[in-house]
Amino acid sequence: VIERVCAESGTSYDEVDITTDPALVKKYGEQIPVTFVDGAQHDFWRVDETRLRAALAR
Repeated sequence: VIERVCAESGTSYDEVDITTDPALVKKYGEQIPVTFVDGAQHDFWRVDETRLRAALAR
C-alpha cells in the first residue's frame, strides 16, 4: 500500500527495519508496521490507504 500510494502521489519514503535497533524495537515493536508522515507518527498495525493518501495530500 505504501509503495503504491507514494508512487502515485510522487512522494518518496524510507523503510526502516526496526529490528536492528533495540531502542526502536522497545518503542515500536508491538506496532509494526508503523508509518510516519512528515516526522510524526501517522498510523500503526494496518496501513489505511485512504488515511495515508489524505495525510500525504496535506
